[in-house]
Order: sequence, then C-alpha cells, then structure tokens
Amino acid sequence: MPVLILKNVQNEGPGTIEDYLRDNGIGYLIVDCTSVDIPDASDFDTLVMMGGPMSVNETENYPYLQKEFDLAAAFMKSGKKVLGVCLGAQIMARALGARVYVGAEPEIGWYDIELVDAGLTDTAMKQVALQPRTGDFCKRFKVFHWHGETFDIPEGAERLAKSDLYPNQAFRYGKHSYAFQFHLEVTEDMIYDWLRNEAIDKDSLKIDTERYYEEYAERALIFYKAFFK
Repeated sequence: MPVLILKNVQNEGPGTIEDYLRDNGIGYLIVDCTSVDIPDASDFDTLVMMGGPMSVNETENYPYLQKEFDLAAAFMKSGKKVLGVCLGAQIMARALGARVYVGAEPEIGWYDIELVDAGLTDTAMKQVALQPRTGDFCKRFKVFHWHGETFDIPEGAERLAKSDLYPNQAFRYGKHSYAFQFHLEVTEDMIYDWLRNEAIDKDSLKIDTERYYEEYAERALIFYKAFFK
C-alpha cells in the first residue's frame, strides 16, 4: 500500500484525501493512532498526517506523537512524500527541530491565505491557487482554518503561504513534503461536525461554507493530482 494515513483523533479523518485515493485506485491504510500502534512503514511511499485538538508539546499525554515525529523525520529525510494537515503540519515542523507554540488568537473558519515568493513558484502549491473553473491564478484565496497553535519554519524548509493572523501557513521540505496549517481535506459534513459545539456564529459559518466550499474542494482535488501523482 503506497499511502499511510495517520489519524490523531477519531473525528479528524482524511476527508477528501481518502475520496481522491479511492476514486483513483491508489492503495492506502488509515491508522487511528489513539487506539492502534503505528505499523512498520517501510512498505509505504507516502505519509499523510491529519489534525487533532492536542498540542505536539503534549507527548506525555499522547506518547504516540513521538512515533509520528520519528516517522515524519525519516520520511522527509529519505525524500519520500509527506503531507501534514494542521496538527500534522506541526508534527512535521517539530520533527525538523522547529518550535511549535500558541498563536496570538485562534483562527477558526474561512479566512484568506496568501502565497509568498516560494509558494508562487512551487508546482504543487500553485495548484491550490488555481481558480478551478477559469484557470485564473489567485495569489490570495480562502481556505478553512481551525487551529490555535503555529510553528516556525524549519531549517532547510521553504515558507509557501501566510495569513493575516499567522505568518507561517505552509512550508515545503525537500521536493515532496508539504505542511499545511489549514484544512485542505475537509468535507462539508466535517466542518459542521467539528464546529457544532464551538462558540462561533453558526449562521455566518453556514453562509461562508455554502459560498466557498464547492470551489475549495475543487482546489483540493487539483492539489491532490499534483501531490499523489
């Protein structure tokens, strides 16, 4: 199986990532790290790490995080493909020796990110910025956020994107490893499920999701085609 997907909490699964892999006949294994040991990964050529509400600094409460640090480091250093989403991105940063810490304030909902210089030239990152219907390139565009921590860009990595609240929204390490602070993988059901008990304006969230989600899912698909090829 070429793709190993690690979940850090039961309700934060791979969403549209799994849809893409299944629809394109790409083998994958999903492992819930809260209940199952991470298997030997030598037969996998791609590692995907999902989000979760915990901090990467809480290894005493979540000992499996250390296994993810080690696995992410091994994949990245060997040049294998890695995709980290939210907590997964923070795991990648920590695995490469960078600091992960609480941000100025939580970033929850639909907010813009903006590609920086390296993001404007990165082949896969540029796919997220393409307007699916017209093919127009957008340097700044909406993504879905749900996080309160952030990371420094690791040594040897390239920063790809920023937002108004968080200067480090994405980085690439080597040629094939991508860390996204935002949630590219969400389905509409996942968004409503996650935020059901959050103290946010649900009506505004619904309006924004109806406005942005369809195009966002198409942007994600374009990125997956570039990343998993």
